[in-house]
Amino acid sequence: MRKSNLLERNWQQLDSAELRILLAKRIGGPGQYDSREKNPNNTLYLPLARSSCKVKLTFKNTKIVAVEPGPAFDAVEWTQVRDEVQNSLLAGPVKVGREYSFCTFRVLGSWRGARSGVQVLPAPAGAPRANIEIADHPFILEFPLTESALPEITNHRRIREHRRLTLLLNVLLAGRTSFQPTRSESLWANVPTENDPFRTEWVQQSFLANLGSTVTDSLSKASEDPIEELDSREYYASGGHDGGPLRVPSDLDASICRYLHLSPANRDKFDRAAFWMDMASRQWTISVSSSFASLVSAIESLTQRGTIHHLYCDKCKRECQHEVPGATERFRAFLEKYAPGVVHKKQRTEMYSLRSGILHGSEVMQLDQDLAFGWDPPGWNERELHRELWSVTRIALRNWLRDPSDPGARETSTFSKRRSALVMMGLGGLILWIGGAIFAQRKRRMSS
Repeated sequence: MRKSNLLERNWQQLDSAELRILLAKRIGGPGQYDSREKNPNNTLYLPLARSSCKVKLTFKNTKIVAVEPGPAFDAVEWTQVRDEVQNSLLAGPVKVGREYSFCTFRVLGSWRGARSGVQVLPAPAGAPRANIEIADHPFILEFPLTESALPEITNHRRIREHRRLTLLLNVLLAGRTSFQPTRSESLWANVPTENDPFRTEWVQQSFLANLGSTVTDSLSKASEDPIEELDSREYYASGGHDGGPLRVPSDLDASICRYLHLSPANRDKFDRAAFWMDMASRQWTISVSSSFASLVSAIESLTQRGTIHHLYCDKCKRECQHEVPGATERFRAFLEKYAPGVVHKKQRTEMYSLRSGILHGSEVMQLDQDLAFGWDPPGWNERELHRELWSVTRIALRNWLRDPSDPGARETSTFSKRRSALVMMGLGGLILWIGGAIFAQRKRRMSS
């Protein structure tokens, strides 16, 4: 690192996004590149380049690794920035952040994690509500939040933590737990009225409801009706949407604490896995192939890279990179460790093979090709493989949060097999679940 680097040693855990917000606020922006540099995209000048530059930011991947003084550097101004980093970014009082999340089960009561400080509350009386059971039902999620003296940074943290915890709940709770995307789309939708039940309008995807304060000093008062807790084994063994409200597993608070206590590196890995798990749901209605590939990416986010070495290839006449174990073997080994007995080795190989075909452009799943005969073996086999992958991915991600050295802490195949109907979330999953039941019933009738 250069000697002129203004980043101090005790700033190693400093979040680069938060530092960027602070610098934009105090130094100015929007920032500028200098096209004369060899790698301009790794360097940003604030507030502008060349003679107007006060500080020069150097990035490595997504992290700011150096802040250097520029020609217009102001030492007094930087002293103020340094004090804010110490007193407002690296320290601050703990408050409570609040935001809306959504669940495929209605949230009629409240739940509070005594150790994690996370709370689930029903939406207030005036909030919009869906008139069908399987929908995105709103609820308020509250969580611990370190406040900064700079409101922009506090809000950035609130949005970030809300997103992380919502994606975590999507792994830990039955059904689907989600948040409204920041990049919303417009679409044609049926907006029935009393005089026209089939009225169609071009609408924007959005949700607006009274939330109250986004940051408070303490958790809100719990509702009179608590959310029912079920034994975790019973909870994960049951499947499907029974029309009832949201229930939670008895170890939910412990699971959230395990996540909060992960090392920064492992937290990043799990966040990536939870992201791809969420993407699998969002992509389901657009592309089953992309949804399938996202599920494999969720698992790969938690695998360890193999040992890389180089071998001379007689055919290529050059040295080639070789990794042991390879990607397919790492995928199979991870599922064997964190979801033992759920799927066989042959199925694990088929899953990764289909994923490779999809991402390399040689495969598109039958469900994406609008085939009229969805019950034919090619489409049905892929449908079953997708269903099994969805189930095993959720099991593996939950087990990864538990102590991997304790086999008894993991879900066993006995319970895992009974809960395969949980694999699909939302209406698409229910349709597949019902279809499978009808197909099985027809087979039994034919055999009898």
